[in-house]
Amino acid sequence: MTLSVNKKALEIVKEIIDGQEDLECSVSELDNGTTLIDAGIDCPGSVEAGRLIGETCLGGLGTVRVTETHIGDLTLPAVIVNTDNPKIATMGSQHAGWTIKVDKYIAVGSGPARALAVTEKLYDELEYRDRAKRGVIVLETRTAPSENVTEFIAGKCGISPADLFCIMVPTASLAGSVQISSRIVEVGIHKLHKLAYNLDKIRTAHGVAPIAPVAKNDNRAMGVTNDCILYGGKTFYFVEPDDDDDLADLIEKAPSSASSQYGQPFYDLFKAFGFDFYKVDPLFFSPAEITINDIKTGKTYKAGSLNPEVLKQSFRM
Repeated sequence: MTLSVNKKALEIVKEIIDGQEDLECSVSELDNGTTLIDAGIDCPGSVEAGRLIGETCLGGLGTVRVTETHIGDLTLPAVIVNTDNPKIATMGSQHAGWTIKVDKYIAVGSGPARALAVTEKLYDELEYRDRAKRGVIVLETRTAPSENVTEFIAGKCGISPADLFCIMVPTASLAGSVQISSRIVEVGIHKLHKLAYNLDKIRTAHGVAPIAPVAKNDNRAMGVTNDCILYGGKTFYFVEPDDDDDLADLIEKAPSSASSQYGQPFYDLFKAFGFDFYKVDPLFFSPAEITINDIKTGKTYKAGSLNPEVLKQSFRM
């Protein structure tokens, strides 16, 4: 496959760099040439910055638009996400699958540079690897990476540190809230992957999720941003299944409500587990509502529902 998620994402990164003042971001360069884009650590960041970061994470293969959504008696700002290349855009690029650890520095990496580093077994299943000479990594962090960290990332990607672009976006920030909600389609596709569904059968994907209010710290923000997907997010997938695919069975296992851990704000659940991610049911991470349209038969399957009451608890309303 010749498609390069890094090349396409760099077009959006250039837009962020050129518009940094209006986006309330800042751009700097390390001595080794790595470009750092701060979208919420030492500058305010913005909703528009988060939208562009969302599209960057999708490797330029999807669109993110800001709108509003109605959930019960709530009217909330939201994102609409679309992609016609869902497997590569979400799992091959956007998925936050790379935990970067260098000395005492730890950050979760997502975005197109993952397809250069291919540190995850997932890429064997996707049968995809990018060969670009420049890379873009999005770090969900409150600490800027050092030269040692960027050299480690660049080394894994097989590129020069001067050809690496790092976007830093804390969870508890305007841009952080937007870019996490922009993962709505990816979260659903990741769940279908966990359920062993062939992602090549998903032709196009659409999702809507509310944008979380900015929390007072990153731990709280992790809870409220997850809840916007778990209890407020909905996705629609157009699939072309094999004749023996049981979509009726698949859809019942797909939404977040299929997990026994469903029903309380994520922060409360996480705290009860001593903030140990390994105790959280991995199948809990899914949109609240999932719809699948079989484009061969015309049948449509839906499961799950939005939950405004848990969202209100999460938002501390």
